[in-house]
Order: sequence, then structure tokens, then C-alpha cells
Amino acid sequence: MENPSPEERGAPAGRRASRDVRRVQLIEATITVLARRGYSALTIADVARQAGLSLGIVNFHFASKERLLAECLRHLAGGYRQTWMAAMEAAGPDPARRLAAMLLADFDPASFTSERLAAWIAFWGETQGRPTYDEICGAFDAERLAANTALCRELAAAGPYAIDAALAARTLEALGDGLWYGMVSASGKAGDGGAETGRRAVRLALAAFFPHHFKMPEPA
Repeated sequence: MENPSPEERGAPAGRRASRDVRRVQLIEATITVLARRGYSALTIADVARQAGLSLGIVNFHFASKERLLAECLRHLAGGYRQTWMAAMEAAGPDPARRLAAMLLADFDPASFTSERLAAWIAFWGETQGRPTYDEICGAFDAERLAANTALCRELAAAGPYAIDAALAARTLEALGDGLWYGMVSASGKAGDGGAETGRRAVRLALAAFFPHHFKMPEPA
């Protein structure tokens, strides 16, 4: 989120809070429009209609479509990071529990919704969206991959497993991305069934890589 201007810093707390709430409202409307129309077709007018606000209010908070989309991506990325980091920390010190928690957080209801998945895919897959994604999310992705790799190395040493831990981490990350993409492409919906399928796939991969630490899931 932008740093407040000197005038905003001197404004009453309620006014500053109202501004922040309005910005989140517009970003959430942008996620909905992205999911329906894609990156290229989205317009500021679409977002204003979705939010039930005037075009002038959108322009007041975001100077351009590009700025709005960049802030939308930061919002998505920040929320996703918060979800997986909180899950990993709640799992405690055991590396197997931490790794499973990190990966299974991809299917947490906070992140795993049809609209959010479709919005992510709009940034990944459309030519105009990819530079924005790379600029904003490069550091987020590197941080997550580093955490995943460190945990895979701990498990590889503890096994011991004759496995390339860095490659295993990359494979597990790619699995999560692929499951998101495949579920949206196949049905257009995330849903509880999709989340459970995703969780089973993650557990299957973990058991294949680290069989002393994870059990194979039961057949569906």
C-alpha cells in the first residue's frame, strides 16, 4: 500500500482508515473483474461498476489501470505470503510438519478461491501481466523457494535420502502452481472438492520424496 501523504498523516485516524478500506474494496473488485475478463480486457470502468463506485473515485485512488493492477497483485501476493508463513509457523519446529503446512496452505480458503486463482493466472499467463508479476513477485517467489529448499534439505539429511533437495523443492512448488492452473482451467471452480484433490496430490508427492516422514494417502 502507498505511503500516506503529509496531508493524510495529519488527517483523523477514521479518515485514513476509510481510505484504506476503500482501496481494499477496489482491489477486491479488480480481482473479480480479472477473473471474469482477464488482464487485457479489464478496464477501470469495469472495476468501478463492480465496486459500485464512481469512475472518479477509482482514479482518485489509482492513477492508472497499470497502477491498479500492480496494487492488486501486491495485495494477492501479500495475502498469500501471510497465509503460508502463518501455517508454517503454526506447525512448530519439525521440518516435515513445516513443509507439509507450507504446501497445503495453497489450498487454504483464504487463497484457494475461484476468483483468486483466476486472477493469479491472468498475471501469469497474459503477455501484458507477466512483467508486472515478475517485478512484484520475484522476491516473494524467491523467499518461498528458499524456505521450501531449506526444509527439503533438512529432511534429505534426516532420512537420509539420496535426493536432490533443491530439485525436490522446485518440483513441489511447480506442483502447487500446476494444480492451481489445472483446476481453474478444467472447471472454472476451486471448491472443496478441488481443495481436497490438491491436498491429496501434495501428500502423494511428499510421500514419494520423503517416504520415512510421510505416508501415502489412502485411495480416494
